[in-house]
Amino acid sequence: MLELRLLQVFDEIFRGRSVSRAADNLGIGQPAVSVALSKLREHFGDQLFVRIGNLMEPTPLAKELEQPVLQALQALDRVHSHRTIFDPASSCRKFAICMSDISQLVLLPKLLTYLRNYSPGVQLEILPLSEQTGRMLESGEADLAFGYLPQLEAGFYEQTLFRQRYFCMASSRHPRVQGGITLEQFEAEKHAVVTMTSFAPLLMEREIARQDIRHQVALRIPNYLSVPFVVEQSDLIVTIPELVVEMFAGRGSFHVYPVPFDLPEFSIKQHWHERYHHDPGNMWLRQAIFELIK
Repeated sequence: MLELRLLQVFDEIFRGRSVSRAADNLGIGQPAVSVALSKLREHFGDQLFVRIGNLMEPTPLAKELEQPVLQALQALDRVHSHRTIFDPASSCRKFAICMSDISQLVLLPKLLTYLRNYSPGVQLEILPLSEQTGRMLESGEADLAFGYLPQLEAGFYEQTLFRQRYFCMASSRHPRVQGGITLEQFEAEKHAVVTMTSFAPLLMEREIARQDIRHQVALRIPNYLSVPFVVEQSDLIVTIPELVVEMFAGRGSFHVYPVPFDLPEFSIKQHWHERYHHDPGNMWLRQAIFELIK
């Protein structure tokens, strides 16, 4: 296989008809050009260039090689200079984002408004968070994941968007809970819990178990969307992240109370795989989400 330098030497001699001029244009010594020409002659079994007067004139084979060599050099130059350019205003790229139901409520309206104003051709596909989220980021099926995903480790990047605390919600007509929830009431009352595939509910349940707190679960629901209706129409208590509480403010007849024991805060982050770390489109999307959510 011919080295790039040999092709460059051939091209310079062909265009300039001079070994010394080729050396000057390539920034190398004339002996190096002569060595390269010898290698070219040996490879092709042809003189390629012969001296006629003061010029190095191409042989018929060299004339045949001129265009293929030029095309090869141009192709290599395109490869070396290639940089992926992402123009949000004109792009029609589709991005796949994994997120929970509540993340969709918080982020999607803002993101869609932003895209409509600045990137009308960009498309979104929203995928649920699941045990397959890491694999989907790794394979390229998903561009980003949005949520609390401590299971993602090597090969993934993350950016913290905000931190979350837990609060308790109970109906404003609850017969026994008014003005606050004590630990004794928390243990005595029945609860609704969210069982969505997310580590935030799991974190809470693990901490309750670790502290050996009694937790009487009467209802398990698959996501946060039905929480305000369940709480308003029952005497069940639900413990949910602050962001969910804020989303449901004014949307039902319920009260919000501090959790009567310590629960750790957790961070909501956006996650991506290293394969897209330097991808201009992915970088733009991450920055847009960060700016919208902060």
